[in-house]
Amino acid sequence: DVQLQASGGGLVQAGGSLRLSCQASGFRFDYAFIGWLRQAPGKEREGVSVIRTSDGYVYVADSVKGRFTISSDGASQRVYLQMNSLKPEDTAVYYCAAGVQDLTGGWRNWRAYGYWGQGTQVTVSS
Repeated sequence: DVQLQASGGGLVQAGGSLRLSCQASGFRFDYAFIGWLRQAPGKEREGVSVIRTSDGYVYVADSVKGRFTISSDGASQRVYLQMNSLKPEDTAVYYCAAGVQDLTGGWRNWRAYGYWGQGTQVTVSS
């Protein structure tokens, strides 16, 4: 069975940092699109950052560019999201998601992902 286990959310003040972790299992980790999407109250789920594990290519939303960094560890089958300089507008439920098809053109679209972990709440206070 495919499993994506997310952890690392919490409450932090603006300007602070958090690190999210996603443990993956049950699919070919080294040939997938794995990453993070988020959903704020009243808003649609959106892509934050995704990594193409076959070559390490990274996709990053403009809203977090320069502040968030995604990385992966093939040996442990984990994907991380280091979030720095957090802003109140980063407050959302963050989801780890994976797709085993080519998501080059559709990584921002939550409907493109076939596998989901449980969400983890990130709250940034001003």
